[in-house]
Amino acid sequence: MKNLKSIDIVILTERRYINNNTSDNYTNNVYKEDQFVQGALNKLGLKTLRLSWDDAFFDWSSTKYILFRSTWDYFNRFKEFSKWLSKVTKQTILLNSEEIIRWNIDKHYLLDLQKQGVHITKTHFIETGTNSTLKELHHSLGWKETVLKPCISGTARHTYKLNENNLEEYEAIFKKLIAKEAMMLQPFQYNIVEKGEISMMVFNGEFTHAVLKKTKQGDFRVQDDFGGSVKVYAPTAEEIIFAENTVKACRELPIYARVDIFTDNDKQIALSELELIEPELWFRYFPQAAKILASAINDKFNTL
Repeated sequence: MKNLKSIDIVILTERRYINNNTSDNYTNNVYKEDQFVQGALNKLGLKTLRLSWDDAFFDWSSTKYILFRSTWDYFNRFKEFSKWLSKVTKQTILLNSEEIIRWNIDKHYLLDLQKQGVHITKTHFIETGTNSTLKELHHSLGWKETVLKPCISGTARHTYKLNENNLEEYEAIFKKLIAKEAMMLQPFQYNIVEKGEISMMVFNGEFTHAVLKKTKQGDFRVQDDFGGSVKVYAPTAEEIIFAENTVKACRELPIYARVDIFTDNDKQIALSELELIEPELWFRYFPQAAKILASAINDKFNTL
């Protein structure tokens, strides 16, 4: 079928990252990461454009595909993003699809993966409107040190490390949050602090590369927003199989995925998160991976 659309692929970002800001290393990295993919797609002869997802002037029906990359403000503007997502999916093809994006937005997806045999972090979901206090929850679960975070979140938004001594301190913010959104409580994972968290990139079901993220001294969050570090990592065969099987357990096979894993308190490989919307993919450490993703997209493009 002949493609009559003027743009083959729009690469999505957000307003903050539209232009390269040489005075800000963080913005530079975001821009460069997107450029790796855009360059690889262009070399395959595909016409691309990089836009903010909330661009009010672009005709989204004029592109064949939309590739989500650095739309990192979506969870802070979720209602607006959700409305846009519903509209744009009727105009073009989303990579990944709207169905799998909506499934992945809410971390209740972990329960679906667990049913498919994926070993996940021990998690207690606290639904909106729950009246239980943090003290009651910790007592009933038998957990002394935990991490509390929203089910829809990113960049460690409202993520708190709790213990028996600070539960009252966080009770007010917990009550405010749980009145509006579902939360999740997990036992604190000591190996993430001691050994780090591994991010495994999987494109079209196949592992490509991995990085190891480690926390800053004195912190428990691995994100570089909080001083975390990243380095190239060579995973074991067991870790690669775990990552690929996790992706294959999804409702549909995503064209790109990042599988975050770690060794849990029981010394088992466990899934921390599966990122299918806008994960950082660290192409700057493995540029060949951008070509692999571009080829997978091009193959899909040529079959439709």
